Amino acid sequence: MEATTAFVKVDASVFDNRGNFVGGLARGNFRILDSGTEQPIEFFTPVEAPAQILVMIETSPAVYLIHNQHLSAAFALLDGLAADDEVALVTYDQAPRAILTFTPDKSALLAALGGVQYTIGMDDLNFYDSVSGVLDWLGPATGKRALVLLTTGLDSSPPAHWDALVRKLRGQDVVIFSVALGGALRGEKTRKSKSRKDAPPQSASAIAFAHADNALRTLATMTGGRAYFPESEKDFVPMYHEIASALRHEYVLGIAPAHDGQFHALTVEVLDANGRPMNAPAGKPEVRVLAREGYLAPGP
Repeated sequence: MEATTAFVKVDASVFDNRGNFVGGLARGNFRILDSGTEQPIEFFTPVEAPAQILVMIETSPAVYLIHNQHLSAAFALLDGLAADDEVALVTYDQAPRAILTFTPDKSALLAALGGVQYTIGMDDLNFYDSVSGVLDWLGPATGKRALVLLTTGLDSSPPAHWDALVRKLRGQDVVIFSVALGGALRGEKTRKSKSRKDAPPQSASAIAFAHADNALRTLATMTGGRAYFPESEKDFVPMYHEIASALRHEYVLGIAPAHDGQFHALTVEVLDANGRPMNAPAGKPEVRVLAREGYLAPGP
């Protein structure tokens, strides 16, 4: 949701260090900084509202090699959703393709995932443009709107396409959860990054995956989601469980917007009984907060 003259809506999910949702928080437990300046919280409510979740999966050959790993764990995401949450499925390589329209029938998504067709040859991957395109397919929803991206994060388009996607997301109220795929290729990048200083320069593939990692983290952080980098098949189930919890449980906060047409960075702090931020970056934070990183203010 874009900033309106009424308030800027900020969805916040709060988790402890074990990944459990922290319930029972009140308005006084939150503080919102707009570009570093504290703003009064004009609206507050804890909600468990229906979510609209669009799953977008890459169909490149690299993903095909490991698709059974994440698809077999997809039940963990679906089991964590409520009966009135709606899911949809899109695949992409060069362009997005709608496979399943929004439905509360979770079994329909499992069936659709099992029928996904993967490409054999390596064509261009237009990840950024595909995300931009599916944003237009998300309809208005009273609850949270989310994209769950199952992707390598690789993209063949010019840098301007990334810039356009970032500008578009800044005017949206949608949360992105990125699940990085790539199997052994992504693991090779990680191993090389830990090698000795006199090791040979990273390969083009390793550099591409490092760039993709940064893109996946950025998309998640700026929208109030999270990026996941599974290292083995067993990692998918807890990741999907956490995504489902974040989609279902949240606190909705609202502040008055600025009216300067500029992008405003937001920081959401969770305060303890003494007014101390529990998610302060210094030391070991007691809680982790998922919330959008900012909003595009309306004009004067």
